[in-house]
Amino acid sequence: MYGFARSVWSEPRPPDAPVRVWRDWALVGMLVPLAVLEGVLRPDLPWRLFEVAVTVGLAPTLLWRRTRPLAMLGICFVATGVIPILVTGTTLDMYTLVYMLVLPYALFRWGSGREIVTGLGIMLAAAGLSVLVKHAALSDVVGPFAVMLATTSLGGVFRYRAGARMRELDQVKLMMREQLARDLHDTVAHHVSAMAIRAQAGLATAASRPDAATEALRVIEAEAGRALDEMRGIVRVLRRDRPAELTPGRRIAELERLASRGGSHHPAVEVEISGDLDGLSPSVESAVYRIAQEAVTNAVRHARRATRVEVRVAADETAVRLCVRDDGGGGSARPAASPGYGIIGMSERANLLGGTCVAGPDGDRGWTVTAVLPRTGVAS
Repeated sequence: MYGFARSVWSEPRPPDAPVRVWRDWALVGMLVPLAVLEGVLRPDLPWRLFEVAVTVGLAPTLLWRRTRPLAMLGICFVATGVIPILVTGTTLDMYTLVYMLVLPYALFRWGSGREIVTGLGIMLAAAGLSVLVKHAALSDVVGPFAVMLATTSLGGVFRYRAGARMRELDQVKLMMREQLARDLHDTVAHHVSAMAIRAQAGLATAASRPDAATEALRVIEAEAGRALDEMRGIVRVLRRDRPAELTPGRRIAELERLASRGGSHHPAVEVEISGDLDGLSPSVESAVYRIAQEAVTNAVRHARRATRVEVRVAADETAVRLCVRDDGGGGSARPAASPGYGIIGMSERANLLGGTCVAGPDGDRGWTVTAVLPRTGVAS
């Protein structure tokens, strides 16, 4: 029990809490006229001007509910519980104050363990004081406490879900790092082996054929440059700490394996490759293959009533362009991302290599994935 209490008390705040978004300003802007309107339409309020002023004055606390949840909750509960009792002898009775339920939710969603425990004590003290002042019966107390419990529980549920997703992303990143470590070894081994062979050939022919030795040095220089580019790309993934994937080994020519005639339950896949593919960076070839593979997989799984999937790859002097298009129905209604990290991974691959990848509906029918990657695979 002590260990559980200590872990709750030591729980840090969730990372990357949003500061403010336009919805926060819209909410505050809507609450102010609502509070004023309630004050005008409810002549039964004994301290009408005071209650409207407090309700309007506390509305801006919602703007800081994520970054300072405990402070905002403390201000609101003191201003609506303790101060009104000292001034008027009773608590506030404004319906508009229902917006304060957002503050316990924000505390349990974005606060640290210390803040949650402290805020829970403040809420219980304020609720108990209100019950004593109003001399409320037990049946009148159960409802507000149930609403408060539901609000805080909702904040805890969303906090847990966000934490579970973060742990899942961390697991994906760990797996990617292990794979990237193997890729780094393979890349270095491949290029260093090529340089060693060329160096041996240059040494063997240096005396009889100086031109051949010079050519060997040029090849060694080119191989070294490509090796550095590959290593920079892989290290860039590790530094960014993002769930991207860079897996050298696949080549664009292997896209022909994705072609199929189709059948009653899956569409036909047509592959067309054009342009000059010689001299492409291995990471670019791998990225094009993986993006196309993921796009075809998504089309086969999610494109309703699709009969054909077209895969088009065209290479020119500066870039490689990929387009994967299906003719499935209801393109605009199809989700922007399938479960998992497929589309995220495609975008990460392209961005890593200095390119772009866009996925979206193609008019009223079908879905299109387009990617453009530089031939060298080096981000600017």
